[in-house]
Amino acid sequence: MIKKYKSDSIDWKHVLSPNNLFLTFLGTAIAVLAMKGFMIPNKFMDGGITGISILLHEIFHINISVLVIVLNIFFIYLGYKRIGKTFAVQTTIAVLLLSIGLLFIHIKPFTNDKFLIAAFGGIVMGTGVGLVIRGGGVIDGAEVIAVFTGRKTGFSNSEIIMLFNTIIFVVAAFQFGKETAMYSIITYFTATKATDYVVDGIEEFTAMNIITSQQEEIKNFLVNELGKGITVYKGERGYLPGSFETKIDCEIIVTIITRLEIKQIEESVMKIDPKAFVYVQSIKEATGGILKAKPHTK
Repeated sequence: MIKKYKSDSIDWKHVLSPNNLFLTFLGTAIAVLAMKGFMIPNKFMDGGITGISILLHEIFHINISVLVIVLNIFFIYLGYKRIGKTFAVQTTIAVLLLSIGLLFIHIKPFTNDKFLIAAFGGIVMGTGVGLVIRGGGVIDGAEVIAVFTGRKTGFSNSEIIMLFNTIIFVVAAFQFGKETAMYSIITYFTATKATDYVVDGIEEFTAMNIITSQQEEIKNFLVNELGKGITVYKGERGYLPGSFETKIDCEIIVTIITRLEIKQIEESVMKIDPKAFVYVQSIKEATGGILKAKPHTK
């Protein structure tokens, strides 16, 4: 989720962009709402630094605002070294806003129902985290350490974050009981899904790959009827069991679409060529080119 734009200078235009500042302020406010209104009063935890902060706050009664700042300092430094100064500045702003909000904003718990706390607490927390990410920073250093250690160990970011959070939930199980730990896992899961939804949106981009004998018709349909941009790779098809030696040259047509368009385009391609081979791949980010069809004008 972290945008990697390593740079030797701070892009103050990016940092002070009204849109980015608005997203950061709104995201941290929503995160405070989740932590104060759902999670902290019920000892429910999200993953990462937020989870550790709540855990240490409950065990040692240390002010959670102080914990949020202190625990994130090292990770902000890692972000500064590995991702960029602009990212470090935006993350510092987000962490300070979160800490200030936790210190001065007081909210009564919204509900005592554990499942509602886990589900809605996670959704609200994930929404806040996602908005901050869209603003250019993070409010949790766990993702930074995943980027750093992933290069050292060979494990993926998600595997490192999962290990990090497993330790948190195991400690929570011993400290607060297995039930609270299990509900905290639900909180973390819903928060993660909400974050992904906010960051990627309902129009998450997908790469559709099409191998067909009707190349020209498919290309015409995608470009001239749907207004999509395409890329064409030269390849070979064949190599089937029982006829391994049989192969023919082919074109692999690739277009970037949103997930809402997948079914419609697949059905249209199959009408043109019922034997076409189509597969899709999720992509994290796409910029440039023609990503959305322009509205037709009469």
